[in-house]
Amino acid sequence: MEGKNRVKQVLSAGERPAFGVWQMLPGSNLARTLARSGYDWVLVDCEHGNIDDAAMHESVPAIASYGVSPIVRIPDLHSWMIKRALDAGAHGLLAPLIRTVEDAKSFVEAARFPPQGKRGFGSPFAMDRFGFDLTANQYLEQANANILLAVQIETKEALENVDTIAALDGVDLLFVGPFDLGNGIGFPVQGDAFAPELEQAIRRVMLAAHERNKKTGIFCSNGKQAKHYVELGFDLVNVLTDVGALSASLSAELQVVAPEAPSKKPSGPYGN
Repeated sequence: MEGKNRVKQVLSAGERPAFGVWQMLPGSNLARTLARSGYDWVLVDCEHGNIDDAAMHESVPAIASYGVSPIVRIPDLHSWMIKRALDAGAHGLLAPLIRTVEDAKSFVEAARFPPQGKRGFGSPFAMDRFGFDLTANQYLEQANANILLAVQIETKEALENVDTIAALDGVDLLFVGPFDLGNGIGFPVQGDAFAPELEQAIRRVMLAAHERNKKTGIFCSNGKQAKHYVELGFDLVNVLTDVGALSASLSAELQVVAPEAPSKKPSGPYGN
């Protein structure tokens, strides 16, 4: 099953970062387009994206059908949301707005089958996202070890508790949300540059994870920003979003044919 989970495979090999793209707009055809663009994973954003439960269930198999890992950012830490995403066949989950080690423990507990957790077994779909030859029982036996669980470090409280969160058994990866983290510690992102204090906080998260043999990821809005964090040592890096790519491409091509047209430079966390 690990061999069918591309993001876990790339992270385990450790030869390069696992690169991803963010899906915020619904649609299985869009999910397929993103999946065949060369990335290792596509994050289906059910927190801030325009993606509900039904759309998530369509995107996850569409992405997995290309051998790319679907990762779902759940809207909140409710156990039923965790269950729905995993039962759809997600290769990984991203938990937003973690504040304490107790938050992270609750997330892990809901995402793992017994004895590591309390996840219920019964989905007729999940195993198919890891290959059509996988049985339900094989999925049950392998899921705890082979599904990526990531917690988002994007609050002041999470940063203060980052060492204990990083040490928690069952958490595979700490993921930096720089925009909310900047807001939380009093250094909001203005334009393309991050304040030195925010950069220091981001580095702190990475070091806390690596000291405990965990992986680190970060959300970036564009390739230039992503390259910076690859060079810093992050293991998993988002390169851009569907909304940001669409907005940038539409604006750039209009400038080619009509230079006098108003130019809108992509900005904000999602490049729109």
